[in-house]
Amino acid sequence: MAYYRCALMEVETKFKVLNEEFSLRLDRNPIENIKSRLKRPISIRNKLKKYGYPLTMQNIEEQLHDVAGIRVVCSFPSDVYTIAEALLNQDDVTLIRMKDYIKNPKPSGYRSLHLIIEIPIFLAKEKRMMKVEIQLRTIAMDCWASLEHQIHYKKDFNFTDEMASELALCADLSAELDERMEKLRKIVRPVPETDDAIKII
Repeated sequence: MAYYRCALMEVETKFKVLNEEFSLRLDRNPIENIKSRLKRPISIRNKLKKYGYPLTMQNIEEQLHDVAGIRVVCSFPSDVYTIAEALLNQDDVTLIRMKDYIKNPKPSGYRSLHLIIEIPIFLAKEKRMMKVEIQLRTIAMDCWASLEHQIHYKKDFNFTDEMASELALCADLSAELDERMEKLRKIVRPVPETDDAIKII
């Protein structure tokens, strides 16, 4: 777990450096906050058991990609893709898998950009390659996901189809908010056309 903790520190530092660079170039911070977490040992055991794997170090490293996780909350949808692209362009970052739930939301309405990456951590006598799961989303997406989790996963409560539809509608309203705020951002702070180092998707 110490290796995964080191991997989290490496990735978190990368995001902080990118945020500092873009704050100088764009005169604003595209990243609102960064949260990291390590999966609990009991959750690791249960997930391996669910997929039929014995609890071994090899199976943890090879079969689980979300032991170390980072959530990056950005200001606008374009910031999500800009930050993701800047991270993946770094030569020590290897993309294992990408799932874009922003362009293709889940049926529940959940939106986020998921990346599984592999990065090296440098120890005293060796280099180890570690996997980290990254979720990038906007403030609105993060707000919806947090509230949806509290509502949907309340114990001893029968979650109805009507409630699921209402949550999906709330997700659509959240996406509309992002779109409207993005349009305002482009009016107030247009992207500098002369700076080729910044690419807003």
